Amino acid sequence: MKIIVPMAGRGSRLRPHTLTVPKPLTPIAGKPVVQRLVEDIAKISGEDIEEIAFIIGDFGPETEKDLKAIAQSLGSKGHIVYQDEPLGTAHAILCAKESLSGPVVVAFADTLFRADFKLNSEADGVIWTKKVEDPSAFGVVKMNDQGVITDFVEKPQTFVSDEAIIGIYYFKDGAVLRSELQYLIDNNITHKGEFSITDALENMKNKDMVFTTGVVDHWMDCGNKAVVLETNSKVLQFIKDEPNLVHPSVKLENTEVIPPCYIGEGAELKDCIVGPYVSIGSKTKMNRVEINNSMVMSLSNVQHIKLTESMIGNNAKVDGRWNRLSVGDYTQMEFEPNA
Repeated sequence: MKIIVPMAGRGSRLRPHTLTVPKPLTPIAGKPVVQRLVEDIAKISGEDIEEIAFIIGDFGPETEKDLKAIAQSLGSKGHIVYQDEPLGTAHAILCAKESLSGPVVVAFADTLFRADFKLNSEADGVIWTKKVEDPSAFGVVKMNDQGVITDFVEKPQTFVSDEAIIGIYYFKDGAVLRSELQYLIDNNITHKGEFSITDALENMKNKDMVFTTGVVDHWMDCGNKAVVLETNSKVLQFIKDEPNLVHPSVKLENTEVIPPCYIGEGAELKDCIVGPYVSIGSKTKMNRVEINNSMVMSLSNVQHIKLTESMIGNNAKVDGRWNRLSVGDYTQMEFEPNA
């Protein structure tokens, strides 16, 4: 099986953290969002992953190297594909048309999920869904009494269903999807100037293809600071019993860690109270810090501060009297009491 991951967007809602790191590589409890996503899909599918195609913008060679390493960690071949302009979900997927053959999962890399079901590989397709309070902001599906999808509706303004499509799809034959996506492009079938996968799904359904749903228990967004912190907390709760969430090399001096927390390799904490729901990247140093419900990336230095609901980027320096921060990479914030 192959996995196709469209992730070309820069993630403007998560700035400043996405100015230097693409949103799908934002670490959640020590692992990039996209890595957790493909690992969860691999578990659900129960199949060997032959290839993972990452559809990206101009993210640079270091990001491409990291993405290929994620594929290799699953025993897969990593393939980099470029989307030069944002023309919608259908256009993004078709950028990886060379990978659209055989069984394929398409997963947009701005969401995580938790689910307890096995993929129905006999269906023509499976659409992951979750009940939501306001379906007008999502594509939704309608189903019959047998659980077969009867309609795909993009952002309905009047109620038709509360089963929202979360952006993860399985196709028994990727070549059929490729043909339907190409049809949209060739005939310029768009909504507000964008090519939508929902139109391709509706066309496939009208040709008597059978789509069922894979209902998820938890759907976690990674769109902005508030929801990223919420997702980090949920994932830490889910994995709280995994070994080495606090890496064995971490140095703790007069420091209390209130689980669940993730603390990466080589971090040093002195006179701190950390947790609950805190993720700290590798080689970060903290001194006299009290922090909860927050994320601090790698190689940063944080001192003399009490923080909650905060994100601090890589290689940042923070020293002073703040309570809630959103600090990007290489930022310096220092407090001078006599200034």
